[in-house]
Amino acid sequence: MQEFRFDLCTLPPEAEALRKEVRAFLAEELKDLPAVTRAQTWMGFDAEFSRKVGEKGWIGLTWPKKYGGHERSAFERYVVLEEMLAAGAPVGAHWIADRQSGPLLLNFGTEEQRQMLLPEIAKGTCFFCIGMSEPDSGSDLAATRTRAEKVEGGYKVNGTKLWTSNAHKAHYMIALFRTHFDPDNKHAGLTQFLVDLKTPGITIRPITDLAGNAHFNEVVFEDAFVPDNMLVGSEGSGWGQVTAELAYERSGPERYLSSYLLLQEMVGELKARGDSSADAEIGRLIAELVTLRQMSLSVAGMLEAGENPALEASVVKDLGAIYEQGLPVKAHELLGGEPRLAGGSDYEEVLGYLAQVAPSFSLRGGTREILRGIIARGLGLR
Repeated sequence: MQEFRFDLCTLPPEAEALRKEVRAFLAEELKDLPAVTRAQTWMGFDAEFSRKVGEKGWIGLTWPKKYGGHERSAFERYVVLEEMLAAGAPVGAHWIADRQSGPLLLNFGTEEQRQMLLPEIAKGTCFFCIGMSEPDSGSDLAATRTRAEKVEGGYKVNGTKLWTSNAHKAHYMIALFRTHFDPDNKHAGLTQFLVDLKTPGITIRPITDLAGNAHFNEVVFEDAFVPDNMLVGSEGSGWGQVTAELAYERSGPERYLSSYLLLQEMVGELKARGDSSADAEIGRLIAELVTLRQMSLSVAGMLEAGENPALEASVVKDLGAIYEQGLPVKAHELLGGEPRLAGGSDYEEVLGYLAQVAPSFSLRGGTREILRGIIARGLGLR
């Protein structure tokens, strides 16, 4: 039976020195960015900003130098992410490739794939999306039906991926396709591929969400050809690879900082009103935030040590989503005021944006039910 491991971690001096550098960069780059735009942070897409981050050497921070990386620690990478999110930087363009697509290629990709793509990712000029979810399958990735049929020189792909963030702006997708079907083992027969999104036979249709944004997409494959050299890992090994990839997706500070700008605006609004009646509740919210941060830092420590933090990452992601989703409700309880989409104060507009998008925070990266199933299995409870 496995137990949770959340060892206390202290950031090394080089990480704190880097924090000052990142903070100074962001103060200049984001000085004219409205609060409601900053609230979108890792869902915000700004290719020019990502290029500047790449120039600073802050993408692919832990990767080998021969692939354009910088061979720095997981703790230094954590500090960069933490500062970006706390400031509300629009990191969505390079986010996926830096967080999981690049590490996936480092672990399972061919040397040709690494040489072709990792240096461009590190420059902040090559963007990725994730091709996992499908219609009618929810968070059950083993229900993948998009089929990759072996043909001469590669695979012919037919099917649909759904809720694919920024597919309409990305250059590549790392996609999970079914290469064969075993009725007795639905986890078998799944394979990952690199997909150039300019490939003929691929249609990308943006989906507008409740907040009026169109970062989600439906991606339809109709006899799209994916060459053999774009297969990631080996045929049929997709399930194990996806499991490893999702540990990266669930482990970062974005899993508890997505609503952080609202907490800042709450404190600023209360201060402007001279209202101290909510001090105790604000203190509780900050204490919870600090606890989540320490848990998340311990996951970074496990990554630095070369360990697999899948169980702990699932816990942080689940608890973080609960925290993030609760902040808009708590803001309304403590401060009142109407959430506004435009024409209001910074507090009202940030509240308006997050009140719309926060319900989705328990879906991305795996639903609450999926995460708790992982945790239960990890603890030997099922």
